[in-house]
Parts: sequence; C-alpha cells; structure tokens
Amino acid sequence: MSDLSDAPLHDAYSAAVTQAVRKIRPAVVHIGVRKGGRAASSGSGFVITPDGYILTNSHVASKAEALTVSLPDGRESEARLVGDDPDSDLAVVRLAAPVEDWCVLGDSRHVEVGQIAIAIGSPYGFQHTVTSGIVSALGRSMRSQAGRLIDDVIQTDAALNPGNSGGPLVDARGAVIGVNTAVILPAQGICFAIGANTARVIAGWLITEGRVRRSRIGMSGENVPIARRYVRHFGLERETGVRVQQVEAGGPAERAGVHAGDLVIGLGDEAVAGVDDLHRLLTGHDASRENVLHVIRRTERLAFAIRPEERA
Repeated sequence: MSDLSDAPLHDAYSAAVTQAVRKIRPAVVHIGVRKGGRAASSGSGFVITPDGYILTNSHVASKAEALTVSLPDGRESEARLVGDDPDSDLAVVRLAAPVEDWCVLGDSRHVEVGQIAIAIGSPYGFQHTVTSGIVSALGRSMRSQAGRLIDDVIQTDAALNPGNSGGPLVDARGAVIGVNTAVILPAQGICFAIGANTARVIAGWLITEGRVRRSRIGMSGENVPIARRYVRHFGLERETGVRVQQVEAGGPAERAGVHAGDLVIGLGDEAVAGVDDLHRLLTGHDASRENVLHVIRRTERLAFAIRPEERA
C-alpha cells in the first residue's frame, strides 16, 4: 500500500515548479549557430529586456557567422551578437523581432543551499526542456574556456546536457539565479551556473560597450605560499601571494619598478592571494586607473605606483 503522508509536500513542490516554469518559459529561447555556411551548434538563452536583448554563454554565440533564435511561440528571428566575454563565458545577442516576455535577474546573494533550482533550455535540441533539483553548493569557482576564473558559481543537481548552455537557472518564484554553463562528465548531478549578480554586471557592460574592460600590468607570476614569519612580521591578511616570474620590457610593471622574484601581496586596498585575485582586480571601468602595487622584496615591503594598461 502506498504511503500518502507526503502527498501534500509533493503537491507543493509540483506547484512551485510549474508556477516558476509558467512564468519563465515564454522568455527562454533556442539559439542556432551557423559557421562556415552550415549549422554548427546550438544552445539556449533567455530574454532579459523588453527590447530583445538575450543573455547566453560565450561558448554558444562567439564566432558565429549567423544566429537564429527560435521563440516559444514558434517564431524564428535573426539575431546579432552584441557583445561577447570569453573570460566570464557570457554573451549578449539581440533579436530582430519584438518580444512581449522577458526574465527578471534575481539576487544570487540570497540563494541558499537546499533551495529549489529549476533549469530550462534546449538539451540536444529538445526545446523548453525542464529539469529541477536543488542548489547543491554556493561560492564555487571554475575556469572559463579562456582560462580565467569565474567566481560566484552555483552548483546544482538539476540535470543539464549539451544544449542547456546559456539557459536560465531559476528559483521557485521564477527569478533567474544563474546562467547554466557547465557539466562535469561523467559525473552525475554536478552542474554549474554563473551567478545572476555576475551575469547582471557583465551583461550591462556588453550591452552598453560591447565588451568588458580588462587591464594588464605586464608580468607573469605563480601562486606561492608565504612563510609564516613574513605573514606575522608584515601583518598580512593572506598566507599566499604571487611570485613574479617575468616582467615585460616596457610594460606597466617594469615602469613601476617591479623585479622578477618580487612577491605581490596587494593591489590598492585589496589583498592579493593569487593570480586570480589580480585578474579580478584588473576588471572594470576603474581597472586602468593609477593604483599601488604592494610587494615584498627579500625583507622589505615596498609600494609601487602603477598604471595598468587596458587589454586590446
């Protein structure tokens, strides 16, 4: 005999998922990509503004010769790539056709482990496929195809497959909490989405400028531990830093006075525990302004005025 004691709970779960899907589904699209004069790949995306801007993954839309968007009402529309940021694996495309539905980007800071997570997309071309699960973990980091570290990554067990990339991960209220981006193969139930707060910032830059401003300081380095006596002596916040391996001739670091072998521990008011911290601090509109690079050279703590150069 079946146990019906959990029936109200199951009904509530079903109602939450169906309500969220009903709200978000009209704004979720299928993106077809043509390269070399033929269909090359496809993915998912979702409309984020009433004037037809669509958020998706960089690895879906980048380098496309043509983009075709299939809308939930059966229409197809040509679209153009507005901006692409491989470092965050996000891209924005814009529809040529008018739209009536769009998604609301939620606040990923309020996401909690264990809450309902619903993914909508076009895995293997099966449009508007819905899977659901929970948020498995928060604060993950992962590498983009460009090699940069993406922060604010949400781990979920809502099943994702090829073609889900670029689709929304939503909560029970239908607010987007992430952009589905990656699956670990052959693991089951380990999937990742870029947090909505990161997506909102990147999308804003791509829509207004077509790119994300990132700067460079003209050096290469490696992450290294800092001896505890140095941590105590200099009152450091972190126990790791970046050992400078090479300094580019004529670059910002050389002009500032940085030498190979220096240990970078901070940029401006922010501590630097590794190369990924430098990448993060060298992103945005203020990344090219004059700043102060803090290093340890042998037994001295030094501060160099440095002006990063914007990457081409």
